Amino acid sequence: MEIGPGRIIKTVGYNGSVPGPVLRFREGKAVTVDVFNETDVPEVVHWHGQQIPSTVDGSTEEGTPAVPPRGHRRYRFTPKPTGTRWYHTHTMAHGDLSRAGFSGQFGFAIVEPARHPGDYDQEICIAAHHWEPSLANMGPPDNGWEIMYRSATFNGKMLGAGEPVRVRQGQRVLFRLLNASATDEIRLALPGHRFKVIAMDGNPVPRPQTVDTLYLDIGERIDALVEMNNPGVWVFGSAKDEERMMGMGVVVEYANKTGEPQWQQPASVGRGPWDYSQFASDRTAPPPDHQFEMKFEKIPGNRKDFNHWTINGKSFPDIEKLRLEKGKRYRLLFNNDSGDIHPLHLHRHTFEITAIGERPMAGLMKDVISVNRRSTAAVDFVADNPGLTLFHCHMQLHMDFGFMQLLEYAR
Repeated sequence: MEIGPGRIIKTVGYNGSVPGPVLRFREGKAVTVDVFNETDVPEVVHWHGQQIPSTVDGSTEEGTPAVPPRGHRRYRFTPKPTGTRWYHTHTMAHGDLSRAGFSGQFGFAIVEPARHPGDYDQEICIAAHHWEPSLANMGPPDNGWEIMYRSATFNGKMLGAGEPVRVRQGQRVLFRLLNASATDEIRLALPGHRFKVIAMDGNPVPRPQTVDTLYLDIGERIDALVEMNNPGVWVFGSAKDEERMMGMGVVVEYANKTGEPQWQQPASVGRGPWDYSQFASDRTAPPPDHQFEMKFEKIPGNRKDFNHWTINGKSFPDIEKLRLEKGKRYRLLFNNDSGDIHPLHLHRHTFEITAIGERPMAGLMKDVISVNRRSTAAVDFVADNPGLTLFHCHMQLHMDFGFMQLLEYAR
């Protein structure tokens, strides 16, 4: 795949493209998806953010059968809920930096409502991804191997290499944005414009906010409306200079405007996850029926191995399952006792963020939460989708090396 002039990479993708095709489903209307694996290793496709049975969710840990090498599997399910979902491989890399989240196996899966609000003039789907990974020693002396990248793309093209996003003055553009990278969170800006965040992880936010920059941890999605009211040729891309130089961005070109694409650094970018509470409601979350405390710790790789990860002192698969009863409301209390940011994902359920640190909140529904270093957070969910359910950090090196746990419904 040519991601830039003379810049060729080799990867595995879906239907000959990266990202794969945008799949559009109708909520409540059953679909059949045939997956043909033309590689030499087992594969599985995860339908991220959908509330569907374990047998088709796309996690072998939950019991979804893998698609064998040179084999075929058929997925049948009824898509829900509406919103910006996505699909991607759910294999492990374990040091093979050509597989799993490092590869080009990802794409949008948009579940359309029965009636569309139609409050925008153009829809643009953008999936960000880092490429050409290599091992690196970074961080404190006892840290394990980390990942560095040589290039990055929006929709498989480096900044300036693909077609620009073409807009007209006065348009309202809906950007559906996805961080499909394996290991890195991203911060995005479009100089001269602001983003009205209307949905996160496909779910409408209680309080839409207009912001200058967007934060997406691995697996997160944002739906943002942009009023095209500043004619010119602009760079929409990473707020980090070095990441934009690697290619993470796209040119936004107004009709009848020419010239060099312009970039202006945002006044404030921030370092950790953004304040989720700005999008939440003023109400108080109801008390849970039960809560689970989960402490996350790192076992350092000491510059000669990858770091390993534990939840309450144990690593997957040697950690017991959490037991659920159908219909009850559960609270997961996260204690991130490490120096890493963790994008935490719960399969097959949508959760409500109920605390960031000591600050309670409610109403913001997601399926990935970015938990900052040395911090705490809490999410609530209703056990309404029986079957094995996987919880894990979406950072590839973390889930590969122990940062997972299964939830199991009582029979």
